[in-house]
Amino acid sequence: MVLQAGIARRELTPFHGVELTGWGYYIERRWQAIRDPLYATALVADDGQRQVVLVALDLMVIDAAFTQRTRERIHAATGIPPAAILLTCSHSHNATAAGGLLGVGACDPFYEEWASRQAATAAILALKQLEPVRMVCAQTQVDDISFNRTRPNGVIDANLTLARLDRLDGSVLAVLANFGAHPTVWTELMPTTVTRDIPGAICDGLEAAYPGSIAMYLQGACGDVNFLREYATLERCHEPAQQLIQAALLALSHAQPGDGPVQFAQQTAVLPTRRWTREEIEADRVAAERRLRENDIFGWRETIGRSMTNRPDDMVKRHGGDEHKAVRAMCEFHLAWTDRMLVDFETRPEVLSTEVQALRIGELSIVSNSSEFFSPFALNVRERSPSPFTMLACYANGRIGYLPDAHDIAAKSYAGYQSPKYCHQFPFTPDSGPAMCDSMVEVLQATHAPS
Repeated sequence: MVLQAGIARRELTPFHGVELTGWGYYIERRWQAIRDPLYATALVADDGQRQVVLVALDLMVIDAAFTQRTRERIHAATGIPPAAILLTCSHSHNATAAGGLLGVGACDPFYEEWASRQAATAAILALKQLEPVRMVCAQTQVDDISFNRTRPNGVIDANLTLARLDRLDGSVLAVLANFGAHPTVWTELMPTTVTRDIPGAICDGLEAAYPGSIAMYLQGACGDVNFLREYATLERCHEPAQQLIQAALLALSHAQPGDGPVQFAQQTAVLPTRRWTREEIEADRVAAERRLRENDIFGWRETIGRSMTNRPDDMVKRHGGDEHKAVRAMCEFHLAWTDRMLVDFETRPEVLSTEVQALRIGELSIVSNSSEFFSPFALNVRERSPSPFTMLACYANGRIGYLPDAHDIAAKSYAGYQSPKYCHQFPFTPDSGPAMCDSMVEVLQATHAPS
């Protein structure tokens, strides 16, 4: 069995006028400058029997419709089954989205269509460039550059998992790096500038270390994890990428052979949710209508601001320092989400069905879901994985928002209580995360079952 691989890249930098996603309600954050371009980077692996496609997108999020369109394009051109095609996002907050989140950045349909075609083109080109490779894998811990933003001393997944695909002449074709931390360092510094943020800097550094290679960054479980806030200065913003690059190169210098079969698996995870009550919906609506009518901002930080944003004062800053404008935007959001939810909240199923997928390339497994996954769940999946090297690709194949643990659900936090609103979903329950973990382990095990 000879492993072959090909890799290709196409640009995703948005046209002028396209909004960047996240960072505040109705702030219309259209980009003003481009620090570095956004890309779709595609890797195809082939063991002679099966082929899999991994597409890393420098987008904040994608939805299931974008995933379906892109998979269909790749399948039509290559014959590779859609279930073998995984699309995942770096989640840079200085990037666009292809699949909207209510109120936090309008999507551009023309851009979404173009981005899908660019992503498919990258995959098609990668397939055309297959060549024999040898793969090595490594894993290390990178502590002290990130923190759990939801609770003091909360756990994080500090695993940096790596794979390198070498050409037969010894040169490097591709490098894959997987780590989990919110890429918002440059968003703090330059919120209207297009950039891949820390994931892009990591790829650039790995490509410089291995001339002629292309690097891919897979965003891990960072729903509750940020890079340290002290890095959000022009003097220190480069430090997290530098530390991760150094750790990657050291780990890869002692990497283990990773060749082996190519496999894929896909299934639907059915996650329990909790139906919104009419009282909850109407409370948001009545409070928003009153504040807008009376132009009232009194006590907003302790009421609507408590769950709508992690840091209320930052929301004011993002609205140009105008507190009234920030509160009006949050109230307008409450009117918008309640308008949508009142349509069918009493009749829709009280579960959420979402895709989980795993790709296996030899000793490396990549398991994905569509959420902003929390660290305790990531550690649970790693512990139960049958693979010696497991990458978690989150923000993949769709978007279901934050998947919090019982702590944040009980606290009715931003992740537990606000995220379902802009995703047009019901809130998750303490059983949702464990159900997702079980499904992820099942698809991992399926890629290791005898053919």
